[in-house]
Amino acid sequence: MQSNERMQLPPGVYLVGAGPGDPDLITVKGLRYLSLADVVVYDDLVSPRLLDRARPNSKRIFVGPRHTPAHLAQTELNRLLVHYYKHGLAVVRLKGGDPLVFSRGGEEMAALAAAGVPFEVVPGVSAAMAAGAVAGIPLTDRRASSLVTLVTGHECDTTGGGVDWRVLAQLDGTIAVFMGVRNLRAITRQLLAAGRSASEPVAIIMAATTPGERVILGTLATITDQAAAAGVASPAIILIGQVVHLRQLSTVQRENTVKQEHV
Repeated sequence: MQSNERMQLPPGVYLVGAGPGDPDLITVKGLRYLSLADVVVYDDLVSPRLLDRARPNSKRIFVGPRHTPAHLAQTELNRLLVHYYKHGLAVVRLKGGDPLVFSRGGEEMAALAAAGVPFEVVPGVSAAMAAGAVAGIPLTDRRASSLVTLVTGHECDTTGGGVDWRVLAQLDGTIAVFMGVRNLRAITRQLLAAGRSASEPVAIIMAATTPGERVILGTLATITDQAAAAGVASPAIILIGQVVHLRQLSTVQRENTVKQEHV
């Protein structure tokens, strides 16, 4: 869609990546669209400080975290986006991280296309990339990893469905797990059973780029108990692979000191 970005957005839906948590990590384009939108639809992964940058008189609709009474089912959310477009409004669907990485953005695009709604995707900084960066862990490094696999830990099913962790275990490189805290024990157990080393380093970056950020370091054999002892909770990214060792060589300094733990 073409727009006069200084003055207005034409009616349509804009799937905007809000970034990993720090409101300053939204893109310039995403922030501009947010400041011009008539309607902003957002969930719990979006920083409240970022909403302060929306147009003052915009309508703001919270669709809630999943598995809570406030959560709006995906089909209802899709209808909501279509509804406001049909009323001649510009709608920003503000999504944590990147709008097309484990965020159901593809489902929303399909629903909008089926309804004849013009839409635009504004990429965002994905949580996996941001988590590695702020923790001083390169996801790729020619000394340690030339491959990164992004996977959801939400579909860890020991009965054989969902993600096939046996296949992933055979791949060299880094595994970045989204939404894996609840199933961490099952994930590590399957990777170990498939041949990954018990001493393989693991990092859990919780609430990356926010004031509550914490980094827990361990191995495939120890990380589950360490995470439980540290009270790790979502949102968190789990990084598995030799690149985690490189964190010790990093000289990354951040403006705000974060709590980093060896539990």
